Amino acid sequence: MTRIAIPALTKDLVRVLIDADTIQRRVNELAHQINKDYAGITESLILVGVLKGSFIFLADLCRKLDVPHVVDFISVSSYGGSSQTTGNVRLIMDARENMENRHVMIVEDILDSGFTLDYLCRNFKARNVASLKTAVLLDKPERRKVDVELDYIGFQIPDVWVVGYGLDYAERYRTLPYIAEMVPVTV
Repeated sequence: MTRIAIPALTKDLVRVLIDADTIQRRVNELAHQINKDYAGITESLILVGVLKGSFIFLADLCRKLDVPHVVDFISVSSYGGSSQTTGNVRLIMDARENMENRHVMIVEDILDSGFTLDYLCRNFKARNVASLKTAVLLDKPERRKVDVELDYIGFQIPDVWVVGYGLDYAERYRTLPYIAEMVPVTV
């Protein structure tokens, strides 16, 4: 992982873990692999982005895809009002596409405990999908509480709080073009 200094934007951003160029190269590699894996499908692949964190990753990824695809979104919560997962996943907004007998890919920003992705995989499999795959930008294996099968992984990262490229802290830093480590400043 690239570790370069970042401008002193705030006191709570410690370092860049993954710079913008490295992210874009990896997104291109993932798109190439997905194009290869889904070559020849006749019905559109459904890419389901998990809001809000996946929206930038999903936008960049789907613009690189040559295979027929449609984009949908789902919103779930397992954190409530805290920065620690409760383990109880709650559906806030469901996807709109009919997934029955369709190829579906869940696109997620980060996998840490595994509760959310496990919930989504079980939920989508119950909809009788033709196939189900997962694409995750960031994987934190040290935090795993539930085993979840990952098909496409952008980067494995250490157990640190990260922001940028869709990930936020209290709705801040979501649009940074890189992934930065953050240590919240207490007032």
